[in-house]
Amino acid sequence: MLTLSTKLKSASIVALAIASLFATPVLAEDITLWTLNFDNNAANTALKKVATDFEAANPGTHVEIVQRAVDEHKTALRVAAGSDKGPDIYFSWAGLGLGGEYVKAGLSLPLDKYYTEYKWNDELLPSAAAFADLYPGGKHGAPFTFKGEAVYYNKKLFEQAGIKEEPKTYDELLAAAEKLKAAGIPAFTFGGTVNWHVMRLMDVILETKCGAEKHDALKAMTLDWTKEPCATEAFGEFAKWTKDYTLQPFMGIDNKQSYSLFTAGRAAMMLEGDWLVSQLNGSGANLDDYGIFPFPTNTDRLYGFAEYNYISTKSKNPDIAAKFLDYFLSTKVQQDLLGQLSSTSVNKNVAYTNQKPLEAEWLDIFKKYGKVYMNGDQAFPLDVTTEYFRVINDVASGNAEPADAAKQLQRFIASRT
Repeated sequence: MLTLSTKLKSASIVALAIASLFATPVLAEDITLWTLNFDNNAANTALKKVATDFEAANPGTHVEIVQRAVDEHKTALRVAAGSDKGPDIYFSWAGLGLGGEYVKAGLSLPLDKYYTEYKWNDELLPSAAAFADLYPGGKHGAPFTFKGEAVYYNKKLFEQAGIKEEPKTYDELLAAAEKLKAAGIPAFTFGGTVNWHVMRLMDVILETKCGAEKHDALKAMTLDWTKEPCATEAFGEFAKWTKDYTLQPFMGIDNKQSYSLFTAGRAAMMLEGDWLVSQLNGSGANLDDYGIFPFPTNTDRLYGFAEYNYISTKSKNPDIAAKFLDYFLSTKVQQDLLGQLSSTSVNKNVAYTNQKPLEAEWLDIFKKYGKVYMNGDQAFPLDVTTEYFRVINDVASGNAEPADAAKQLQRFIASRT
């Protein structure tokens, strides 16, 4: 038989249990962001401030930022994709190759409902937001930074060669290259010892010769490089550029040396990113001596790459993670971050003051283009990227015929399956 004290104790326990059912639950509102330890320490500091400010604006929340070096970060994500634990938000490069690796592995949560709920497309630059639509099964990721790439040119060298206007079509660009060659001026300078620098020329020629749809299919490896004539044609065109219009011997120099030769007036053009404006300005160059125009591929897409933040399928708090991303993308926060993460914001409503003409021109370009095509090393998986580099380098150095290039690349792709 139970004693009175035992009955009272039991009753108290039951009462507490019942009361707990009706009590306001304490929700765990902690989220973890896995990202890089950026070389630019201002970016690291700025990101931590965003997290602290978000916590202050949302009492009860906590944002833990875990930063790693590039290779360690990639390894951690691959481990997370194969386990039941992981971050709430993770950084990756956008694109079918790098970001797509984790999307395909099931690590990325589709964000369609958050794009609708927070109306992100009303705030984001179209060119920056375009990468979210690259993946099957919905929108994946939200922009962290976006980098556009275009042709910088030396106005004085253009004038010296009799080129009166910026080329607006590919044929006009070829005509300009011929005029420069006739005047004894190399059209382009590239650094061949770094694979990705010369790759840019091949990428833009593929876009030109194959068009948007076929180019994307080739990079997605759903189209056979040997069965699509435009791929072989593009390698042939690439070989012509590297032989006839490029500062020689470019395969023996790197991108930094290439830049120095460009600013020294040794070549008329350089295919570079928007970051080159600050580089030119920092080196004391007169920005009025240079102009920019998107490489004229005739597809109405901008060449570039993006860094994105993705919400993980392992997240226990995806709604809070989305709220953090919305806070990060907001006009006020992006205004405060301007110049710390990037010289250009992914938010189209950010105001710019004291802009230099080239910076203003980049902003106009970003606002104009709603579609993008990306660098090959962002589009391909790592092993295919390495082979893509090898084939490009062999063609550029004359060690492989353009007719064989597409066959070699396709042979490697086929060997992976």
